[in-house]
Amino acid sequence: MPKGFTIFATAFALSLAIIGHTESALAPDKSGYTAFHRTPESLLRELTTDRPDLTESPYTVDAGWWQLEMDLLAHTRTHEKSPGVDVKATALSIANINLKLGLTHNIDLQTVIASYTRVRVRDNLTGATDTISGFGDITSRLKINFWGNDGGPSAFALMPFIKWPTNQHGLGNKFVEGGLILPYAHELPGGWGMGIMTEFDVVRNDTDSGYAVDWLNTITISHDLTKKLGCYFELTHLTTRGPSITTFDCGLTYGVSKQMQLDLGANLGLTRAADDLTLFAGLSVRF
Repeated sequence: MPKGFTIFATAFALSLAIIGHTESALAPDKSGYTAFHRTPESLLRELTTDRPDLTESPYTVDAGWWQLEMDLLAHTRTHEKSPGVDVKATALSIANINLKLGLTHNIDLQTVIASYTRVRVRDNLTGATDTISGFGDITSRLKINFWGNDGGPSAFALMPFIKWPTNQHGLGNKFVEGGLILPYAHELPGGWGMGIMTEFDVVRNDTDSGYAVDWLNTITISHDLTKKLGCYFELTHLTTRGPSITTFDCGLTYGVSKQMQLDLGANLGLTRAADDLTLFAGLSVRF
């Protein structure tokens, strides 16, 4: 059995054992608020985002509130070199966004938009260079929190999603794809926090003859360095039909205010199939 699944299953079982004590007894009843009857600002939970790490958060946006999370800038590079092959690729993404709306006290709707991406590939053996750029895909996601939204040592959610093939100039395929994300969070001693996620992606296979399932597992730990500054460290592993992809990620978050957060980070490839390095900076705002 894959280690990622074992870790997730263990954490999930532990949380079930304490589910009756998960929600804080002092948590206010916010079940009456909806997208059309906004949660009062005085009852808002702490600003929590699905970025900058790849591990999604199980916490939802409060009912009636919007939340914008975006890459201000992200740059990825990779270099594939083997006998007869010497190819360098870079990708630049600008203003990729995740726009969220709290529908109820425990459900939010998300629209992920790949606003602009430029990919440049150079064959160092022939000198040939190919560059494509444009609009990417749009993904619709629904996050449903089952417990822990407003207090307690753990939280869990389900996130079904569908990717719509809106990309230009070959920046993706032309097929509808989707999947299911299961994010879990747990408090650790010493002010540390842990997030675990497993994700199943139903994707078009390489021969366009049908669909296959990719499996992503992640684990992240985070800690507040000061009242406003935090850090995280993360491992991710993607099992695909081809070579597996593993990365080590790290970064910083800075809380500008109760409604705004800045972040920056780096993702480093640990396996041959992974991108060598991704550097990014982002912004999250609730309004």
